[in-house]
Amino acid sequence: QDLNQCRIIYAGEQHTNKSHHKIQLQIIQTAYEHNHNLAVGMEMFDYTYQDVLDLWSTGKLDEETFLRKTHWYANWRYDYGLYRDILNYIKDNNIRLVGLNIPGYVTKKIPIGGIENLRKDEKKLLPTNIDLSYADHREYIQKIFDGHRQHFKGDVKFEDFYAAQVVWEDIMAETIAKHLDNRKMVVLAGNGHIQFKYGI
Repeated sequence: QDLNQCRIIYAGEQHTNKSHHKIQLQIIQTAYEHNHNLAVGMEMFDYTYQDVLDLWSTGKLDEETFLRKTHWYANWRYDYGLYRDILNYIKDNNIRLVGLNIPGYVTKKIPIGGIENLRKDEKKLLPTNIDLSYADHREYIQKIFDGHRQHFKGDVKFEDFYAAQVVWEDIMAETIAKHLDNRKMVVLAGNGHIQFKYGI
């Protein structure tokens, strides 16, 4: 009943937890059974691969070709087997698959050099709106930053680190909005993008 009342359903995960992916699949199956006008948005793909994702959704790619065309192990790197059942269900039922993420090299550069030093072609990939004013989210990310400070290479400033995180969240929110139309959407993303409702 809760799923039927929601237009966007966020299903989080710890990326390597198999049970989380089983639950995500159950959510997708239940949502699809009640509404065939469904899309699945995934953090695991960046939006520049949408043409390839459309081919998958319409059954025009086999798994090997799909992995090669999405550069799965360069872009996401986690074992594809964790997501196979979900992606096969999407393909078998011709469900719209939407890539939500920004190319990873953009968010990797922001903590090191700031948004202002991205190249022109990289700035074109950014979300239209980057909202850095959410105090609770900022405090949450500050704790993550403090816990990872010793792992940074170079002089990483919190403001740049936070900007990278916000770009990540805002591009996924923007991409969801662009592809929603009159559909229902199930969104699969890491827990950190969903918990406390701070992220996407």
